[in-house]
Amino acid sequence: MTDIGAERTAEIATRVEAFVRDVVIPYEADSRRDHHGCPTDELVHELRDKARLAGVLTPHILANGNHLSQRETAIVLQKSGLSPLGPIAVNTAAPDEGNMYLLGKVGSPELKQRFLAPLVEGRARSAFFMTEPATDNGAGSDPSMMQTTAVLDGNHWVVNGRKAFITGAQGAKVGIVMAKSSDGACMFLVDLPDPAIRIERVPNTIDNSMPGGHAVVTINQLRIPADQMLGKSGEGFEYAQIRLAPARLSHCMRWFGACVRANEIASDYANRRQAFGKPLIDHEGVGFMLAENIIELKQSELMIDWCASVLDTGARGTVESSMTKISVSEALMRIADRCVQIMGGTGVTDDTIVEQVFREVRAFRIYDGPTEVHKWSLAKKIKRDWKKSHA
Repeated sequence: MTDIGAERTAEIATRVEAFVRDVVIPYEADSRRDHHGCPTDELVHELRDKARLAGVLTPHILANGNHLSQRETAIVLQKSGLSPLGPIAVNTAAPDEGNMYLLGKVGSPELKQRFLAPLVEGRARSAFFMTEPATDNGAGSDPSMMQTTAVLDGNHWVVNGRKAFITGAQGAKVGIVMAKSSDGACMFLVDLPDPAIRIERVPNTIDNSMPGGHAVVTINQLRIPADQMLGKSGEGFEYAQIRLAPARLSHCMRWFGACVRANEIASDYANRRQAFGKPLIDHEGVGFMLAENIIELKQSELMIDWCASVLDTGARGTVESSMTKISVSEALMRIADRCVQIMGGTGVTDDTIVEQVFREVRAFRIYDGPTEVHKWSLAKKIKRDWKKSHA
């Protein structure tokens, strides 16, 4: 990161942090939520209007369309995560952030104008249709199990299948749909809503920070013009890999910020709350938990920066992002758990956002690949490397 880049990034991050702390955090008590407690689009647009006026909307993409480096993005997204509402307010939330990154990298000028511009402007939300229901024996942690099909019919592709846990599908305006042709995986851009894509249900989940929840959808005879395919037939997994590591890492960035905030709240509580004749923090059982939190926060910050620096070289970063996802998600889970424990009964209520951070981070241990899948992948690499060294 150059001196100029570092100075610019620090300035952006400072403005994002101020906006989240001063403007967004008061909205955490706003009652505009859907049936499961997810923010409504009315609330999202109100927050984004304020972010736009404050000059902090989509802060990781510059006015000239250039994307900040991954190290720079980490600094900014960590600040946006200080509130569960922060990423959607300043437009750094999943899945939009990852979808914007992918389209910025591989979209044609025409596709960027039609599908990317509304996302960058914060006037539309998107959904990434890849995961499929376990009941269909479809793609989950193993994308090669994809059952959704794409068949060429003239100058259109016809897609059929079911998808599950599709974040933000309800209310999205832009969709990226993955399906399998005779050549292999394909990736398509579609306008939403579309009558061929029907939301079956939006299940209640442990987390509720993302607008639209995580829907189960049926795709029935969806006709997509051939020029709305990203790349060529069979190249879908290649494009998914472009999105994968940066999107996985940005989850670490955002939830790092959330745990910084949870730790702030728990630390304030421990210093104010009296028990057995002294503040809680003076009891080693509590003070040591807070000490462990700041240690693991620093370790997580360094892991994120290390992985981001690898991605900034142009490397795929698959191994590094797996290692970081494991390390950071597990550390943040321990941090959030300690914050709840320190605050006792208050920690399990919605009087603060600590209990929500705990729920959200618990889900994060699964999203973008469960810890066990990443460890399995790393173990396979260890075995491959051993075989090479002993050939």
